[in-house]
Amino acid sequence: MTRVADRFRHGFDAEVVRAWIADDPDPQTATTLEHILAEAESGDEAAIADLEDRFSGPLVFGTAGLRGEIAAGPNRMNRAVVIRAAAGLAAFLSDTVGEGFRVVIGCDARYKSAEFARDTAAVVTAAGGVAIQLPDQLPTPLLAFALSHLDADAGVMVTASHNPPADNGYKVYLGQRPLQAVGSEADAEAGAGAQIVSPADALIAEKIAAVESVASVARAESGWEHLDESIVENYLSRIDQLGVRAEADLSIVLTSLHGVGAGVAEAALTRTGFTNLHPVVSQQAPDPDFPTVSFPNPEEAGALDESYELAREVGAELIIANDPDADRFSAAIPDESAAAGYRQLSGDEVGLLLGEDAAGRLEESGSHGAVFANSIVSSRGLAAAAASHGFTAVNTLTGFKWISRVPNLVFGYEEALGYCVDPAAVRDKDGISAAVTFAALASRLKAEGSSIEAELDRIRTRDGYFATAPLSFRLDDVSLIATSMAKLRENPPATLAGSPVAEVHDLSAGYEGLPPTDGILLLSESNSRVIVRPSGTEPKLKCYLEVVAEPSELQAAADADARAAASAGVRLPAASASASLKPALKERLTSLSTELKTFLPL
Repeated sequence: MTRVADRFRHGFDAEVVRAWIADDPDPQTATTLEHILAEAESGDEAAIADLEDRFSGPLVFGTAGLRGEIAAGPNRMNRAVVIRAAAGLAAFLSDTVGEGFRVVIGCDARYKSAEFARDTAAVVTAAGGVAIQLPDQLPTPLLAFALSHLDADAGVMVTASHNPPADNGYKVYLGQRPLQAVGSEADAEAGAGAQIVSPADALIAEKIAAVESVASVARAESGWEHLDESIVENYLSRIDQLGVRAEADLSIVLTSLHGVGAGVAEAALTRTGFTNLHPVVSQQAPDPDFPTVSFPNPEEAGALDESYELAREVGAELIIANDPDADRFSAAIPDESAAAGYRQLSGDEVGLLLGEDAAGRLEESGSHGAVFANSIVSSRGLAAAAASHGFTAVNTLTGFKWISRVPNLVFGYEEALGYCVDPAAVRDKDGISAAVTFAALASRLKAEGSSIEAELDRIRTRDGYFATAPLSFRLDDVSLIATSMAKLRENPPATLAGSPVAEVHDLSAGYEGLPPTDGILLLSESNSRVIVRPSGTEPKLKCYLEVVAEPSELQAAADADARAAASAGVRLPAASASASLKPALKERLTSLSTELKTFLPL
């Protein structure tokens, strides 16, 4: 069979497009390309440019798999691209595991997700593997759980997580047997159940590149397994076994942001004792258009507006928000000083609280050898908290494909709202088990007469205040990302928020034992830190800002506030140490942000 090209070699080539159209199994995308080709051949420059982009090369098999816009052509997400990817994965598993390899397949509710999942099952079955398909429209953590629970060799989750509605993705996980075939026993044990990394990602990409055409890929009409809802019950039972429970009545507002997590999240909370639940009805049903939000990501401005409105109506004590595939979780708490009446906690604050909670419970049980982990762009506060309890914390590269591989991991997080509270069962971020654990923490604090804010203050008074803030540049011209990174490498800033830069580290050369990655780390004499890196999934340049106050500085600020109040003859309620210092730290973060906006050519 003649190989169907997946790119233009020397500019616009109508024959390459025609061959792709003839090989496309989806009439919808084939027809789209036919129309664009006709316009291009009539001399339409915009159509020619469109095709040159679609045929600039295959969609890169990168961050744990594929992710891109749903559209026709090799540089987009569509059935032709997915079938090729499934064939490459199946060939890799056939080589490393042999006939009968087992693949669990799940999907969210985005456009084409169910079709991509069925195509994958058909390819795996025809290739001699055992395809095990989850019920449609379940969260990503359930796929990661099912992979380990069923002792499968690989998992495929069709999802674009929190990306815009036009996108979809193809996330790949591996079990222990294929990892043993391509690496050490230790690497296989640490990585079983996690998203793919090198060398497996490159080996799978080679197999995908070797696929000559979609027509050459055998697809079964049937023969794969369909799991029933008992897999959901198994997952919920595992959360039950974590032992976290409601210790006080807590009014909780829930939103799934039009994703697939609503039913599972509510069930998990209910069975652990949380019954005062208030779903945001307009956002609970899966909807691939995500109609009430600009971006279906709890991190984005406005994403929680409807949650705030409902929370004010019912007097909620906690807001829980999952992203569309429920692998991330965000929390908001009452705050009279906030315009919405609620303050959304940062990912670093939630990570610190969950880490402190886990460390405290482990210390009480007399556990030894437990390891905590966070991505290098996350706060250094978790390491300080773990050390206060006698545990080790390590940095990893960005992404849970790295965090979840840390040996003896008991808790891991990344500032982008990802938390792993049960790595033995779900070796990935899990927004549902994390939400349940956080709700249990909030209820325990309430039962003790404390609060989330008071708990943050307690930790900071002991370990120091690690204040963080994100700064992102979403760019239409992605070449500006490389330009900005080059400028940082060649001529980095001399100061950060008024403090001289003491250290500059190019992360592409490796850093403190980590593998090379595209990023720059700046550290000032005052211990302020900035890390700049390109996003792995979106056209963004991301900056991670952190300023630090030592415990002595917190106490000094609280004492100064008390003296000022006494001098003025004003009786004020006792303020927390961290609240006294918060304005100054916020000012330092704002200064860092302003400096970077001025410095970078964006």
